[in-house]
Amino acid sequence: MDRLATQFADFLEETADRVRSVTVDRVREIIKMVMVGMVATTLALVALTFISVGVFRIVGEAIGVTAAWAAFGGIFVVAGLLLWSRRDPVPPAED
Repeated sequence: MDRLATQFADFLEETADRVRSVTVDRVREIIKMVMVGMVATTLALVALTFISVGVFRIVGEAIGVTAAWAAFGGIFVVAGLLLWSRRDPVPPAED
């Protein structure tokens, strides 16, 4: 009888381990990857912001602040026009 109880306890533990490996362990890895991606994205955005401010200050010292605003504004307008021309227009709705 004691052996049967031990076998049953081992069976329950093995079943719980299988269920955990199929569900919890996979989800834990996915969540870990998502969190690493979020941290990396945040750090990249902070670095991009600092680099942008630094470049703007260097350009502002070189050609003047007003000209730097005009240059960066022109770059963003041209980039916007390029992206706008490449967009996929929505077809008109037919009634």
